[in-house]
Amino acid sequence: MFDVRDLLQWERFIAPAAIRTFYTLTVILLVLAGLTGMASALQLLQFSPVAAVMMMAVSVIGAFAGILGVRIGCEFVLVTFRINDHLGAMRNRIEM
Repeated sequence: MFDVRDLLQWERFIAPAAIRTFYTLTVILLVLAGLTGMASALQLLQFSPVAAVMMMAVSVIGAFAGILGVRIGCEFVLVTFRINDHLGAMRNRIEM
């Protein structure tokens, strides 16, 4: 759990805790953007059905691609911190 005292100390990183919140908010925004694109496609349906279908497909694919890209980026950050933890544990074992 996150504690305010962690902001004043350097023994624990706060980015791994913050990255989960960032991911959740980003996914919510991407889903809303996808739904907005789909709503726009439904409005376009009365003028150009082909363009509306293409816009709907692009909205869905774009939302999924965005979620996948954000997930990969967040996992990269978490793996970087996990590597740092493992290197620190190896350094402590060698020093003993």
